[in-house]
Amino acid sequence: QAQLVESGGGLVQAGESLKLSCAASGRIFSSYTIGWFRQAPGKEREWIVGINWNGGSTYYADSVTGRFAIARDNAKNTVYLQMNSLKPEDTAVYYCAASRWPGMPTQEADFDSWGQGTQVTVSS
Repeated sequence: QAQLVESGGGLVQAGESLKLSCAASGRIFSSYTIGWFRQAPGKEREWIVGINWNGGSTYYADSVTGRFAIARDNAKNTVYLQMNSLKPEDTAVYYCAASRWPGMPTQEADFDSWGQGTQVTVSS
């Protein structure tokens, strides 16, 4: 399994940007699909974006399409999530997760490894 560590969270104002990183250790990182999830206070964790093993395919939830962008650098074992035009409703703990499932998994059960999460807070 891959071990994942998120970083880059923080407190920003609405309209500003943040870039999250998900650094992985362990073998065969480049073979994993990586997804980002988030969990807002009082809500269930939701999938928001995914990237396949070589970065050739990316998928976004409607709530972040056009504002967030995911990319990966397999040479650095890192996946990035650029978040622009942040809104107060983006406030959540953000998690990255790794999956060996083919295609583009979006369900928590399809992911094998999880990071500890990083807090993103967007003030109005």
